[in-house]
Amino acid sequence: MTELGSAVKANPSLALQAEIDALAPWFHNMELNGIWTAPDHFLYDYPGRKFRKFAHTIPADLSGRTVLDIGCNAGFYAIEMQRRGAAQVVGIDSDERYLSQARLAARVQGMDRIEFRNMSVYDVGALGQRFDIVIFMGVMYHLRHPLLALDLIREHVADDMLVFQSMQRGSPDLMALEGDYSFEETGIFDQPGFPRMSFVEREYAHDWTNWWVPNRACTEAMLRSAGFRIDQHPETEVYICRAVETPYAETALPAVYPARNPKQKTKP
Repeated sequence: MTELGSAVKANPSLALQAEIDALAPWFHNMELNGIWTAPDHFLYDYPGRKFRKFAHTIPADLSGRTVLDIGCNAGFYAIEMQRRGAAQVVGIDSDERYLSQARLAARVQGMDRIEFRNMSVYDVGALGQRFDIVIFMGVMYHLRHPLLALDLIREHVADDMLVFQSMQRGSPDLMALEGDYSFEETGIFDQPGFPRMSFVEREYAHDWTNWWVPNRACTEAMLRSAGFRIDQHPETEVYICRAVETPYAETALPAVYPARNPKQKTKP
């Protein structure tokens, strides 16, 4: 055994640091046995600092409840839900490195019962289960099809509470809107408080996955249109919602995302 190998074996902290470093970079900055996963994070204690602003809106005792964390990243929220005693916690993400980070963080903190799966938000119907609490934090603006994602969540997995967060830009204003407008009405679209979402063709904040950025009015309108009632708005970008009847449910088709084999060629 090398000198470094002997030192790592004798010092568990060195071994943990090596595991953390091997999975870098981390976006969730968590303290694991005294070691921060992203000590140079530009938001420092993130997402812990954000969570403390709305932690009180989620029951402290989740005994008997089921939780789905969509876009779980390194598992911060999934771990917090397990810490509150949830009967089942499932975290999904489409990035295998994030899932490896989450498994490490859960193991170190003794939260081994959390199930982490490599799965896209568009495939949540494949879970075949509804959850008492669905966490959908920091994902929507990374999606090419954000409203489809919300529709799929409501249709297939959200049974009661949705904990939602999205980056927002533009006006924070809200305005009272009529149920309908005439074709000749165009000025309404120029109002700061009208729901709008900006499309990013290239990159924003050096991230090519930042596709859509809503203003506050758009965020809230999209949630309502997907069948979520906003109960609380405890933090600038965070919403605590409840699943309700979807508008136009009697005529609109349910949201589906057909399974596809990427290797299967279509006929010309």
